[in-house]
Amino acid sequence: MKKIMTLAMMMTIAISATAMTYDAARSEAMFLSDKMAYELGLTDAQYEAVYEINLDYLLNVRNRADVLGPWWDVRNRDLRLVLSSWQFDRYLAAAYFYRPLAWHAGSWSFAIYDRYRHGHMLLHRPGAFHSFRGGHSHRGTSFYAGRHFDRPKVHPGAHMGHATAHHPMHGRPAPNRHAVHPPVRHGGHGPSPAHRPHGHR
Repeated sequence: MKKIMTLAMMMTIAISATAMTYDAARSEAMFLSDKMAYELGLTDAQYEAVYEINLDYLLNVRNRADVLGPWWDVRNRDLRLVLSSWQFDRYLAAAYFYRPLAWHAGSWSFAIYDRYRHGHMLLHRPGAFHSFRGGHSHRGTSFYAGRHFDRPKVHPGAHMGHATAHHPMHGRPAPNRHAVHPPVRHGGHGPSPAHRPHGHR
């Protein structure tokens, strides 16, 4: 009986570790997208698309190879189509946006929590948060190819453009590098630091 219970427990762990749950992925995608909208000065249309892209990426991460694998390349491709050139450059320069997910000590680790306090939202939720359940990201032709997005022009303090234009704030929060966020349990190992997306080396 004990062996059967142990086997059942192992199977449960393995099943739960095959993919991030929708609720967990949605929560993490929302937090990440909120900070991207704030720092990159996203327009509302860009904000919607960035949330969709981040959610699709997290829903497709099923093992360590996916962290910086094909679905990460798809995320970068789609973001390049949505962001302006200066926004994309800033995205690449911010490691907590560019490589948002890692594997440490048997758990998923989200880099954004090295910079922002867990649970501290800056902007409103995009409409897609309530309606989108994934499925726009494809390894073939991008869903976002040929779509028009209003892109802000470069200006002083552009990284705060979205927040100041639509959501007045009392200044930017100081990074919280000691924030502790319970990781999403997952199976696998950490990504190889040598792996780079195609075209972004």
